[in-house]
Amino acid sequence: MRPQIVLFGDSITEQSSGSGGWGAALADTYSRKADIVNRGYDGYNTRWALFLLHQLFPLDSTKPPVAATIFFGANDAALLGRTMERLHVPVEEYKENLRKIVHHLKECSPTMLVVLITPPPIDEAGRKEYARSVYGEKAMEQPERTNAEAELYAKQCIALAKEMGLCSIDLWSKMQETEGWQKKFLSDGLHLTPEGNAMVYQEVIRVFDKAWLSAGEMPYDFPHHSEIDGKNPEKAFRQQCL
Repeated sequence: MRPQIVLFGDSITEQSSGSGGWGAALADTYSRKADIVNRGYDGYNTRWALFLLHQLFPLDSTKPPVAATIFFGANDAALLGRTMERLHVPVEEYKENLRKIVHHLKECSPTMLVVLITPPPIDEAGRKEYARSVYGEKAMEQPERTNAEAELYAKQCIALAKEMGLCSIDLWSKMQETEGWQKKFLSDGLHLTPEGNAMVYQEVIRVFDKAWLSAGEMPYDFPHHSEIDGKNPEKAFRQQCL
């Protein structure tokens, strides 16, 4: 049975299985070596994610995931008094919710590789443009998210990773190192373009490779066809299957 790598997060994770998505790229990289399991939920914040833990990561599982990415914060950081305020989670609670998620995963498997990913930066002009395209004249003048607010959540995510000795990806900072990041990496001021997906993929692979989950060092689940003798196929399968 192949090991599983679970991608747990919000819409940025849910959309990652589509063409050009970072989850789809991971599935290709780990083909025949590990199963990439997408557990992304559009609109979810860390408060709602807690309700899913026992369903997605049962404590009595005999085959828990070997690794998980935890990618929340974009919805937690929605501003009060704006159109998406029902998604808002105070930043202190956000950090503690992440801690609860990590504790649950480690209870499932102490050896599980857990990677925290910060929310991406917010292109406020892009969010306004997107709102106008959807709501027209009814769109609010003030954006429902700001980059300054996203920074607060990103910092708490990184701080928690350091406190708990976890791997992390500071996507909020990394994207802004590139000139023109607003349009290069974000399609609507929040969600990812193909280039944005490529960056997340590269960062996840970098972390996995530095840990112990390099695809290049993992065996195939079953023998490669070149190892199978047409006259005596049983020999190739004997060790792994019998």
